[in-house]
Amino acid sequence: MWAYLIRRLGHVVFVVAVMAVLIFLITQAMPGNVAYSIAGHFASPEQVAAVEQRLGLHDPLWTQFWRWAGGALRGDMGDSLVMGRPVGPLISEALGHSAQLAVAALALTALGGITLGVVAAIWHGRWPDRAVLGLSWLSISLPQFLIAIVLVLVVAGTLGWLPATGYAPLSAGIGAWLSHLVMPVCTLVLGLLAHVAMLQRSSMLEVLSAPYVRAARAKGLKERTVIFRHALRNALIPTVTVLALDFGILMGGIVVVETIFSYPGLGRLLIFAVEQKDLPVLQAGVLAVTVIYALANLAADIVYAVLDPRIRYGNLRSA
Repeated sequence: MWAYLIRRLGHVVFVVAVMAVLIFLITQAMPGNVAYSIAGHFASPEQVAAVEQRLGLHDPLWTQFWRWAGGALRGDMGDSLVMGRPVGPLISEALGHSAQLAVAALALTALGGITLGVVAAIWHGRWPDRAVLGLSWLSISLPQFLIAIVLVLVVAGTLGWLPATGYAPLSAGIGAWLSHLVMPVCTLVLGLLAHVAMLQRSSMLEVLSAPYVRAARAKGLKERTVIFRHALRNALIPTVTVLALDFGILMGGIVVVETIFSYPGLGRLLIFAVEQKDLPVLQAGVLAVTVIYALANLAADIVYAVLDPRIRYGNLRSA
């Protein structure tokens, strides 16, 4: 087990290192002059040159990269070029807000998607199955930005039940905190729920027709025991794996949701950094997403092995 974990952690480090190089090179290749943006549109050439000298933009590219990477390893990502604040606290604060959306959305997506998929498989060909399929196709057909706009117009605008934008910390009261999370989380869940439900339905149908499930039924076991003890455990394996891969889709949705709902999370911060050419914030934010995505896949591999007793950590050399 420990050998597998060390090997997988090595893969994570390698992926993060490669992505760090790509992030740095791509952000450096972005159009526009960062020094010109900082100095202002009416700055003289001498003022722009002074800013370039202060930022070390005349240094060789590899020198700039190692300076940035060394700071990242020490936890020092520099200061925001626009806001003048240290990048670390900015990313941490925004990431904390986004994590509240992501954790709630993933938990509800997993719980709701797995439940709907199991119900549809058990009632295969009957009205619960048709209802789940219909709702799934409807959810897949609606883009997340449209769901968010409809919620803002109807729930916040017409009905006035929830605030349309903003964020309230938990210290402001659990009611205020939840009221600002409901619509963004619902938007993310509706965008992912159908995918998980349909995958769980297909996986459950396949497992229910497996020989060992038929053997369990032939022994006279109760249907509840057959489904939840013998079938569901193995049917969960593909869903758990896909939930980790769906993290990338979730991050894309978070960018859209945070923009529409003016939610102060990492997605909105990255959009701001792109617009303002704030490279330290952009580089640190994308690197943080890369690390989280790699760790999410590592967690999925571990859960995969736990769920399936036939798999041993030592046999996952190709993972």
